[in-house]
Amino acid sequence: MPESFRSRSFRWGFNLFPAYRGTGGRVTYISEDWLDVSIKIPLSWRTRNYVGTIYGGSIYGAVDPIYMLMLMRVLGPDYVIWDKAAAIRFKKPGKSTLYADFALSTAEIDEIRRLAETERSIDRVYNLELRDKNSVVHAFIEKTIYISKRKETLK
Repeated sequence: MPESFRSRSFRWGFNLFPAYRGTGGRVTYISEDWLDVSIKIPLSWRTRNYVGTIYGGSIYGAVDPIYMLMLMRVLGPDYVIWDKAAAIRFKKPGKSTLYADFALSTAEIDEIRRLAETERSIDRVYNLELRDKNSVVHAFIEKTIYISKRKETLK
């Protein structure tokens, strides 16, 4: 799905936001429905660590807020959404630009809405791979997201 003017504008603004800009990562794509987001983390003076590879903190910082933001945009203000936990397993040092694609399905969103009607809170786990331009995996990331229906919207 193509970017809309609205999602493109958010992407531009988010890339300028100091906390995200400091990671060295860049959001490169946000679908109009917010179900797909892509990022890249270039190896640069901002992301390079002491041994010349991409700093693990830049990797985590660049991927950290994405699933939470996606769910906030898709589910809307009737839901409380927070990052709850994360784990990174490094497979290879990042010696070039790394890429990640975040995806949510409509079935996943429907399931979250269904569960939120009967559960006090939900933890959803999302897995992500950070790859180079040749599709070689450099890191596996697992994100746990907390989701609940806002109390004032519960029936």
